[in-house]
Amino acid sequence: MTLTLVLLAATAIAAGAALIVRRRNSQGSRRQQVVRDVLDAADALEARLRDARSEIEAVVGEDEADPVRDALREMLRQRLWLQLHGQAAPLHELDAVRESIDAARVRIEQQLLQIERARAPLH
Repeated sequence: MTLTLVLLAATAIAAGAALIVRRRNSQGSRRQQVVRDVLDAADALEARLRDARSEIEAVVGEDEADPVRDALREMLRQRLWLQLHGQAAPLHELDAVRESIDAARVRIEQQLLQIERARAPLH
């Protein structure tokens, strides 16, 4: 009877340890995926910003209120934050960074659409 209790206790401890390890691994892989998603979004936005810069400057000129420069600065700030805090940051903070990048992309796309409309000949 005592041997059975010891075996049951050992089995329960082993199962609990396996569950903890599995949970940590899934959280780690979730974090890695979120960080990868943030970096991919940042890379995509940065590439789009560099492409958009010439279009915006062609219409607006080199203005002090350069939305591309401002967005690139924001991207740099977010990349630095990610480098310093990404591995320890809660997932909701990483999600917030991703949402911020997506919002910046939407703003730039809206500005490019306005430029495209301004360039279109009037009918």
